[in-house]
Amino acid sequence: MRKLLGIAVCAIILFAQPAFVALASPHIEPVDEAAQSFYGPNEVDPQWPLVLAQNETSEKSESEIKKDDDYDDEYEDDVPLKTISDPIEGFNRAMFGLNDGLYFYFFKPIGQGIKFIFPEPVRVAVRNFFYNLRFPIRFLNCLFQLKFEGAGSEFIRFLVNSTAGLAGFFDVASKAGIKNFNEDFGQTLGHWGLGNGFFLSLPFFGPSSARDGFGLIADGFMWPPAYIDPFWWAIAIRLVEALNNVSLTIGEYEALKEAALDPYVAVRDAYYQYRETRIKE
Repeated sequence: MRKLLGIAVCAIILFAQPAFVALASPHIEPVDEAAQSFYGPNEVDPQWPLVLAQNETSEKSESEIKKDDDYDDEYEDDVPLKTISDPIEGFNRAMFGLNDGLYFYFFKPIGQGIKFIFPEPVRVAVRNFFYNLRFPIRFLNCLFQLKFEGAGSEFIRFLVNSTAGLAGFFDVASKAGIKNFNEDFGQTLGHWGLGNGFFLSLPFFGPSSARDGFGLIADGFMWPPAYIDPFWWAIAIRLVEALNNVSLTIGEYEALKEAALDPYVAVRDAYYQYRETRIKE
């Protein structure tokens, strides 16, 4: 019973995407071409990305731009933006503020130190290692969704990267064109028709939902380090992973805050849209 309780604590504390990582977009700083070809792709297993609006330039005339604006004004009320229910917005905003402070005053400074000490190829390799370690989560959730092609692909990726990739530090499978399937239990529940429920901004964990909050607990039981005794070692492993991820995403959350009129709403809506897209894939 005590062991199960420890695993459950690890599931909640460890597997949840921490706020200081989730606040940043998964589009990691690009590495140089040589490092990219050697260490694998930048994109790795994020729980959600932030959609940052970018200014589009064109050669339209003023009349064409005005015509487009008139068209948008005419139809903007007919196409409401889909979003997630947020009945406890007051609590969520408070937790968002807490996580924001933790990022800027604790995790970002440590991440900057890691970035200063270790070159990017080393940090990318560490990220690849932790991604490979999460293989059971992706593999089992592919099976839960009856995505047998995805389960087979993940199994082959794990074998290739664990051997030729030296315990997963090098993403040889991606270089060989073997597709990855980033599935989790929240997506499994959504695949079988369970809705998001309502939005949650969890302290230390970042954006989530009622469905995904339950899903992350289930995923925690599939995460191998959760079974290490004492479980404080598992916490240390998860912290190393999170801080390394922070070192690779510094500057992206700051860009979001600067671009968004309301960063909380931007994070909430981007999280919802991304999770919906992942489930439909």
